[in-house]
Amino acid sequence: MSRTMIKYNLCLMKRGNQILLLNREKPSWMGCWNGIGGKVEPGERPRAAMIREIAEETDISDYRLRFRGLVTWMVDGTDFGGMYLYAAEVPTDYEYSTPIRMDEGILDWKPIDWIMHPHNMGIATNIPRCLEYVLKEDVCYDHHCIYVRERMVEMISTAVRTSIEENMDDLNQYLARYF
Repeated sequence: MSRTMIKYNLCLMKRGNQILLLNREKPSWMGCWNGIGGKVEPGERPRAAMIREIAEETDISDYRLRFRGLVTWMVDGTDFGGMYLYAAEVPTDYEYSTPIRMDEGILDWKPIDWIMHPHNMGIATNIPRCLEYVLKEDVCYDHHCIYVRERMVEMISTAVRTSIEENMDDLNQYLARYF
């Protein structure tokens, strides 16, 4: 087990009562609204990767970034994956006009109530549940999503140490629970 098992990162960027989301034009979550993020390159630290992804996808540089845990998943009982979860906040009066078309899709500010609406079928299925914790908790969590035939059937949120962001031994010790 190693950090390479956690190959991605995701950021939920908040401005007032809105979150900046990306409607993805490519798999995974093609056609759905999702957070900002991407791959952690080999040898890249998770936070540095997140800062790079935010710059590449949004060009926003005035934000406060906080580590919020992990989003891990198991697909059909065998395919494990994961991403580092971050929250960023820009000032309420920060000017960033959307929608913006970019290589990955379309960026747009979406109201939190819209994201959390139980009938919203256009958002990545784990985002509303993760966002609930990101907005209301100061504790970091692993939001472990269980998928069966491409459908999320369960999400289990477990408190985790903040040290798993940078300490590979702590991360590996935590991830051992899945293997």
